[in-house]
Amino acid sequence: MRPEILFPLYASIDHLQGIGPEITKTLKRLGMKRVVDMIWHLPSGIAHFPLKQSLTGCRAGDSVACVVTIIAYEIPHKSQRQPFKIVCELENGDILIITYFKAYAHTIEKRLPVGEKRLVCGTLDRYLGLWQMPHPERVAPAEVAGYWQEKTPLYPLTAGLLQYQAQKFIHGALKRAPDLPEWIPPSFYKADWPSWRTALEKAHTPQQDRDLQPRHPARERLAFDELLADQLALGLVRRFHHRGKSIVSKGLLKEKILKGFGHALTPGQIQALKEIEADLALPKRMVRLLQGDVGSGKTLVALLAMVHGIEAGFQTALLVPTEILAAQHAQTLTKLCEGTGIEVALLTSRQKKKATLYEDLANGKITLVVGTHALLQDAVQFSNLGLAVIDEQHRFGVEQRLNLMNKGEAVDLLVMTATPIPRTLRLTAYGDLEVSRISDKPLGRKPIQTHVMGLNRLEEVCSGLKRQLDQGHKIYWVCPLVEESETLDLAAAKERYVHLTALFGEKKVGLVYGKQKNEEKESTMAAFKDGPCQILVATTVIEVGIDVKTANIMVIEHAERFGLAQLHQLRGRVGRGEEEAHCLLLYGFALSPIGKRRLEVMRETQDGFRIAEEDLILRGGGDVLGTKQSGLPSYRLADPLTVGPLLEKAHEAAQSLLERDPQLVSPEGKSARLLLSLFGQEEVIHTLVSG
Repeated sequence: MRPEILFPLYASIDHLQGIGPEITKTLKRLGMKRVVDMIWHLPSGIAHFPLKQSLTGCRAGDSVACVVTIIAYEIPHKSQRQPFKIVCELENGDILIITYFKAYAHTIEKRLPVGEKRLVCGTLDRYLGLWQMPHPERVAPAEVAGYWQEKTPLYPLTAGLLQYQAQKFIHGALKRAPDLPEWIPPSFYKADWPSWRTALEKAHTPQQDRDLQPRHPARERLAFDELLADQLALGLVRRFHHRGKSIVSKGLLKEKILKGFGHALTPGQIQALKEIEADLALPKRMVRLLQGDVGSGKTLVALLAMVHGIEAGFQTALLVPTEILAAQHAQTLTKLCEGTGIEVALLTSRQKKKATLYEDLANGKITLVVGTHALLQDAVQFSNLGLAVIDEQHRFGVEQRLNLMNKGEAVDLLVMTATPIPRTLRLTAYGDLEVSRISDKPLGRKPIQTHVMGLNRLEEVCSGLKRQLDQGHKIYWVCPLVEESETLDLAAAKERYVHLTALFGEKKVGLVYGKQKNEEKESTMAAFKDGPCQILVATTVIEVGIDVKTANIMVIEHAERFGLAQLHQLRGRVGRGEEEAHCLLLYGFALSPIGKRRLEVMRETQDGFRIAEEDLILRGGGDVLGTKQSGLPSYRLADPLTVGPLLEKAHEAAQSLLERDPQLVSPEGKSARLLLSLFGQEEVIHTLVSG
């Protein structure tokens, strides 16, 4: 149950004055659904516009804010290259001419109607003895002057949201923030940190550029609160899921699978499997991360762990992020399990007639199921789930992992990633956990030849591809990431698809993208894998886990727009067969130093662990690793790449508190519960209450 003191913050945003249905939709694009989301939306800049009652004493170039009455318009003739002029008057009678070039009359009339008052902010100019303000930076209702500050915060915006609106709404949200008891343990509290309420106010009223920096006391304190809430939640989950069961088998099924596989495991795979089986044998719950570079054989290790559980009498589940990957894993595992008596089931949200599948999971008939988010639905019940494996772990949040683990008693968890994650960043996803690392690749796997070329050589590339097609080779062509927009990604992919179809013919070229109908996607993938399609044009939907052994060429268009981790993932889609593979990184011009360095690193190395380290260095504190490209949690107030020591401190504070008060029932513990509720960790508190 959420504490009553937080009710005002967890009200929907339309409870704030001035927010109607249209603005609600706009704000949701910024992730703002509740009032609390608005107080976490911190300024990214400062505007300095002193409020003037008179223009006396002002000079050209001064930035000012003033309330004006709109007197008249001077609309230029269409043939004249003159600005649209709005004649305005200040309360003392001073005249100010607002000018717009290339303005539409109906837009002006709507924003600055004659006879009404408006607050305008901008830079003054002097022309023919009159004060002018060319293209005001902001136009707001006159009443905004009532709470105007000379230095005002500038907030990140989205289309349809104006700066004065963001300021007004966030100002209203802050009024709802209550004074809350302190939850940071005294031994971890820094002397210059303000209280939570004061920190919020200071973070939203920056006066100098240094007030916007992550290490400013107010911002640092708020970041620590967020990290502490996260570490408390992870710590509670680990403690309440500590008790486990011992899973031991004779290894008969494992031997059958390895005999059918026909290749020896690599030393890295042997060691990882040894560590996983040792963990499973202990009477405590396993939470282990399996790190392995692209193509290192993580899936086989996971399967051997699952058949170990099946032989011990348990059911197992493999959770993956996409339907393509689920279907592919199910096909691969079915082939590997031939002769073992294990039937591999597939569950996706688009499947029809799931009733029999649900029944067979509930009665224990199915012992290995591969599925997407559909596995997390309430309708999915297991008879005796013992081991859950999550592939591409970064696509799933804490609550989703909890959901899957709660579908059985003391379920062990193995999570897999192709992106090496340093300890500091692992803490953000799991708290402390054991790590197995596969650092080698299967014997005989040839290195991928990586070539970096300018897009001005596109015609030359296409000519070279024709020779490869004539030899029967298969080719991936990945289109650029454009502002993380599915619509724009798709437009770019379709354009390239049309171009390549014109060159090579419709049968030889296919197109796949994220929101494509499942049937179309599967049909195109099947044609690429085993049919006449030889070039697969795609958005980054093929980044994760697609395995076509006959594909040995990867073309990545505008490679400079991708992160290193993602480029490495994409390159790993080729070179899985016996043929030598090639990756062509095509770059656009006006290449930034960081973009250039990324391409150099890709050409220099195929070591995923080195690439991950370089990725961290290149990203610095700007781009929070993980939203899309490398899979770490995204925070509202803390950047995991710049607050390593702060994160370690939050981890220590959480562990210290939970050791003293594991049920969070002391006054200090109750404050910590309030912190968890403040950051939306209701599921964890529910677990704590229900035990």
